[in-house]
Amino acid sequence: MSTAISPTAYNYKVVRQFAIMTVVWGILGMGLGVFIASQLVWPQLNLDLPWTSFGRLRPLHTNLVIFAFGGCALFGTSYYVVQRTCQTRLISDSMAAFTFWGWQAVIVGALITLPMGFTTTKEYAELEWPLAILLAIVWVTYALVFFGTIVKRKTKHIYVGNWFYGAFIVVTTMLHIVNHISLPVSLFKSYSAYAGATDAMIQWWYGHNAVGFFLTTGFLGMMYYFVPKQAERPIYSYRLSIVHFWALITLYIWAGPHHLHYTALPDWAQSLGMVMSIILLAPSWGGMINGMMTLSGAWHKLRTDPILRFLVVSLAFYGMSTFEGPMMAIKTVNSLSHYTDWTIGHVHAGALGWVAMISIGAVYHMIPKLYGRQQMHSVGLINAHFWLATIGTVLYIASMWVNGITQGLMWRAINDDGTLTYSFVEALQASHPGFIVRALGGAFFASGMLLMAYNVYRTVRAANPVEAEEATKIVVVGAH
Repeated sequence: MSTAISPTAYNYKVVRQFAIMTVVWGILGMGLGVFIASQLVWPQLNLDLPWTSFGRLRPLHTNLVIFAFGGCALFGTSYYVVQRTCQTRLISDSMAAFTFWGWQAVIVGALITLPMGFTTTKEYAELEWPLAILLAIVWVTYALVFFGTIVKRKTKHIYVGNWFYGAFIVVTTMLHIVNHISLPVSLFKSYSAYAGATDAMIQWWYGHNAVGFFLTTGFLGMMYYFVPKQAERPIYSYRLSIVHFWALITLYIWAGPHHLHYTALPDWAQSLGMVMSIILLAPSWGGMINGMMTLSGAWHKLRTDPILRFLVVSLAFYGMSTFEGPMMAIKTVNSLSHYTDWTIGHVHAGALGWVAMISIGAVYHMIPKLYGRQQMHSVGLINAHFWLATIGTVLYIASMWVNGITQGLMWRAINDDGTLTYSFVEALQASHPGFIVRALGGAFFASGMLLMAYNVYRTVRAANPVEAEEATKIVVVGAH
C-alpha cells in the first residue's frame, strides 16, 4: 500500500469576490433601509424629489438586501461548499466569473432603474424585462456551474447542504421565468402576460417562494454546512435532514395564496394556502431543531465563539419566524395582521434574524480560510457586531408587532352606528413611536455591518497572497 498525494486547487477567487460584495451590498442595502425607515418618522427626508421618495426607494431597499446582499452570500457560500464537499474545483472558472460580474450588473441596473420609477410593480420582481432577462441568463449559468461541479465530484455522496442549494437554484429559475413572462412595450415598460386574479396568484406563488426558496432553502444549505463546521460537531441527525429537505420542498411551493386572503382569489385556493402553511411548521421546526441539536456537547463554545453565536441565534429566529408565518396564514389572524406593520415585523424577523445573521456568521467563518489566516482580525469586533445585530433585530420586530396589532385593532374598530371609530391618520399617529424604535433598531443593525467591513478589511489586508493561494489547495490521499 502506498499513498499518492494529489493537490487540487479550488476556485476561491470567485468566492472571495462574492464574500466581499456580500459585506458591501449589506451596508448599502441596510443603510438604505434605515433611511426609508427614517422617512416614515420624518417625511421631510423624502426631499420632495420623485427618485428619493419612499415609494421609489423601498423596492430598491428590498432588492439590495434580498438579491444583492442575500444573493451574493448564497453564490459565495454555495461555490465554497460545493467545492469542499465534492472535493473538486468548480467546473468552469469563466462561467463562475460571469455569474459574479453578471449578478453585479443586475444589481447596478436595479440601482439605476428603480429610483427612476421603471418597475413592473410586482413585489420582489420589480426589475423590468431587460434586467429580468439578464438575471435569467446569469441564473441559468449559475445552475450549470453548480450542478456541473456536482457531476464531476470526487466523493460518492452528495452532502445534504448541496441538496438544499440545488433545490433553491432550480425552483428560483422556474419562479423567475414564469412570473416574468410579459409583453414589452418599450425599453423599460412591459405588461404581465397574466391578468387579474391569475396575475395575483402567480405573483404570490413567486413572491412567497422567493421567501421560501431564495431566503429559506438556500440559507438552510448554508446552515447544514457552517453550523457543524463552526461547532466542530457532525450534524445531529442526517436522516432528519433528508426528511426536512423533502418535506420542505414538497410543501413550501403551495403556501403562496395565504398572501391573498379576503381577495378575489377563489376561496378554495386561499384555504389550500392556509392549510399548507400550517403543515409547513413541521419541517421548518425539524430543520431548526436539527441545527440546534448539532451543538449537543458543544454549547460551552457559545461563551467564547461569537461566530457560532451568530449561527445559533439565526436558527432561533428561523424557528420563531417559521412559527409566526403559519400563524399569520390562518384567516382569522390574517384579518387582523394583513396590511399592517406586523407583516413588516415578520419579514424582518426572517430577513435580519435568520437570513442576515446566518450570512454574517458564514462570511466570518469563510474569510480567514479564503485568505490563509488563522482567524478574523478581531474577535472582539465580531462580538460587538453580534450584540448590535441582536439588539437591533429585537427592537425592530418588537416595535412592528406593537404597531401592527395597534393598527389592526384601530382599523377594525367601529362605533354603534357602524362608522369607523378612528381615521387612518389617527392610526398613523399612534404608529409614530413604533416608527422611531424601528429606525433605531435598523441603525443598530446597519452599524454592526460597518464593524464587519472594518474587520474584514483588516483581515484581508494582513493576508499574504501566497498563503491565500495555498489555502485553495486540497490534498486527496488515495491508496494504491
